[in-house]
Amino acid sequence: MTTRSPTSSPTRLSALALVAALFLLLVTQVCSEAYYGKLIGKLSELHHGVSGEVYAVDGRTLFIKDFTYDGEAPTAYFYVGTSKSPNGNGIRLRDERGSTETLRRYRKKGITLSLPDGKTLSNIKWFSVWCDEFAVNFGDVRIPRGFDYPKPQKLAALNGIHGVSSEPIVVVDAQTLLVPSFSYDGEAPDAKFWVGSGPSPSPQGIRVPDENGKEQPLRQYKRKTIVLTLPGDLTVHQIGHFGVWCEAFAVDFGHVQITQNLNVPPSLKMLGVSPQSKLNCEVLEDKLAFEVRWAVAGDSIVAQLVAKLDNGQYMAFGLSANPERSVMVGGDVVVAWVDKQTLQGYAVDYFLDAKSQCSGGRGSCPDTRIQENTNSIRLLNAALVDGYSIVTYQRPLKTNDELDHQILTNGSQAIIWAIGPLNERQEVSFHSDYLKTDRFIDFGRPPVWNCPVPDQEQSQLFVDNSEKASGSQALTATTRRSQRIPATPAPAPRTDAWEIPPIQCHEPEDGVFYAQMGPTGGKHGYPAITGHVGWGISWYINGLLIPEINVVRGKKYSFVVEGGENPDIPARYHPFYITDDPVGGYQHKTPEEKAKVKIFAGAERHRGVYRPTGVGRLCNWVPDQNQAPADEFASFGAYQRTLTLECDYGEPGLVEWTPDENTPDTVYYQCFTHRYLGWKINVHDSCDEAAGSENHAVYVDPNNQQAYGDLEGSSSIRVASKESARETQSWQ
Repeated sequence: MTTRSPTSSPTRLSALALVAALFLLLVTQVCSEAYYGKLIGKLSELHHGVSGEVYAVDGRTLFIKDFTYDGEAPTAYFYVGTSKSPNGNGIRLRDERGSTETLRRYRKKGITLSLPDGKTLSNIKWFSVWCDEFAVNFGDVRIPRGFDYPKPQKLAALNGIHGVSSEPIVVVDAQTLLVPSFSYDGEAPDAKFWVGSGPSPSPQGIRVPDENGKEQPLRQYKRKTIVLTLPGDLTVHQIGHFGVWCEAFAVDFGHVQITQNLNVPPSLKMLGVSPQSKLNCEVLEDKLAFEVRWAVAGDSIVAQLVAKLDNGQYMAFGLSANPERSVMVGGDVVVAWVDKQTLQGYAVDYFLDAKSQCSGGRGSCPDTRIQENTNSIRLLNAALVDGYSIVTYQRPLKTNDELDHQILTNGSQAIIWAIGPLNERQEVSFHSDYLKTDRFIDFGRPPVWNCPVPDQEQSQLFVDNSEKASGSQALTATTRRSQRIPATPAPAPRTDAWEIPPIQCHEPEDGVFYAQMGPTGGKHGYPAITGHVGWGISWYINGLLIPEINVVRGKKYSFVVEGGENPDIPARYHPFYITDDPVGGYQHKTPEEKAKVKIFAGAERHRGVYRPTGVGRLCNWVPDQNQAPADEFASFGAYQRTLTLECDYGEPGLVEWTPDENTPDTVYYQCFTHRYLGWKINVHDSCDEAAGSENHAVYVDPNNQQAYGDLEGSSSIRVASKESARETQSWQ
């Protein structure tokens, strides 16, 4: 086939990655260090040096490890059968190359074989190397009754913050995860797909490239089904969880636990097979970049149509009613398109009764317009990439539907295709481009890629995804950390910041502060004040957004803490502590990082390990959703009046602290479990010193509304924390 420049662009070639991923989704297999699937047994070593171990990859695929055969017999073949023992009445298999020729010589080679259509490991009893001419069994293995072969396994669904959700996640094979109907609001600065050891995420985890093979912060998703491939040689057998993690801020947006010892297939990569070598592709129309890619998957076929379509156009591909000629009338096709406004994909089963629009069940009609419950097409995925419409679907090879034609796997058959406009009913109008000659495809052929081949970078995407791990091939946290740049949020411009009045050293008189959670205040709030991007929440002290606090050495201060107390819900668990660290998130620091920081209050040391003590029920300052967003408020005082304090059931926590001569001049109140939530505490020898400091604003009476942007309240905003059951307090 002709290789053309329009379809060999990097953008277009990303479609191949999608094909490879979807092929893995429905046709493949799972692994750890030398994992080939589930061991069935060793071949009996009867004649001609036959030996090897036979593994079940999935219900229709066998892998033979270290297969050996001297190649000297005249008519030796791979056979499977349903009889009690091997004989010539079994079914001959194609070899690993798809050939039906007699077996050649093998020496300790790993090979992958597929069972014939309609056969699985549930209904065969043996596998053998059999000599037809002399009716001799050279070596065999028996399939135990009720053998539990590897198959995809379901996990729980994602459900977390920032709109993270999904349907139950499927472990397709040891390196492939299917995440159905995935959603995420895209508003956090550094969210990544994430895996790691143990039941829940931590900074020591491992990034998982997105469905396009990128490790960039995740964009917004709305109920999109995606396929993810674990990096390098990492497998599900080496990890305990999968989720969405905000790397820069060490925040868990939602995760699921991965069951240990999953009986799932090994990936093709683990079996030494490039996914591309298992795919078929044919160019249907060069000038339209119209291609069909496919792979037979058991009793069904997974196909993908790609074309450069104009807005409102469809692409149709399918089977001629006459297997010897390409004839439109009587054809069975799928009509596919991507709505360029909504990006919604469609794949519809059609029967071509005539060369006309559908009317009254006659013409080119969706099957369901002719007869109910006759749609045999299952849409798997759809995308619009640089003007190319990409639609992936699945259908049975053979259906009981009289409107469908059988897809043959034992020879060529005539196909048809067309491209044209959709009418106002979103159904096909007369085609503008179509197949004008006879064209044939053998859907059951050994895989051949007759389309433009991707460049080296793209072709390595699923074959050589990253560096090999050493030893047991487990990518340890230390190894992964040394291979990547530490996560640090991008600096934020410190302009147009709201003026938040500092809490002066003489207030409140009793030295009691109330520490609660609240929103970051948009571009005028946390990022503009601190110079760091926030992830959505911040500390509020006495009702103020991250105010600077001025304290005096030798005076006792009490912080009533209401930042959450359930560590099992990390996004609602914010222990309060005081430290010399401007970043926070002590829990997730490395031992080397922990050794460089000091904790002054809010944690106690037990057997050399700090445990947070500044925990209590969660209270959140919640903005009124009917009001304008924070960015539109000129002052914090105006924004503050839209906030309502909502508290969970429970008791607040308490952190007491008395700064002394050993306390640095500047320390920070922070969250023990998350980075960048707090701000500064200025420590003085006396209040007179604080008042004269050039580093802090001279105290202005906050009742002067012009000084602090119409900020209401007393000199520090004191919100009494009621210790009753759930309270909702509004500060008016």
